[in-house]
Amino acid sequence: MRTGSEPATARSPLRMRLWLSLWGMLWALFGLVAFSLAGRPGWAAACGVVLLLAILDLCVIRYRMRQGPHYQPGRDIPPYEPDRGDGRPRRAGPGPDSGWKNGGRAGPSSGRP
Repeated sequence: MRTGSEPATARSPLRMRLWLSLWGMLWALFGLVAFSLAGRPGWAAACGVVLLLAILDLCVIRYRMRQGPHYQPGRDIPPYEPDRGDGRPRRAGPGPDSGWKNGGRAGPSSGRP
């Protein structure tokens, strides 16, 4: 059971981003053709750059959609242990400081300063 702060009905924005990228690609293609025919090479080049960015974005979106939902944890996956600053999560265990030697700090555990 997840206990994080994310909403239970969260949806991926990839499908909306796909449609917006397609819309931008169509307008950039239209602008490229229109400005090329009108003799405006600067504006045609700008529309060409936007078209290339939209195509690149479509490739990234397609890659992420093919990844599937494995990068988004479901309800049955518990949240990660919080980071305590030493790079390792603290675990509940016997002894003081949740079972970690030296209070969970990195370094020698001999107890000497």
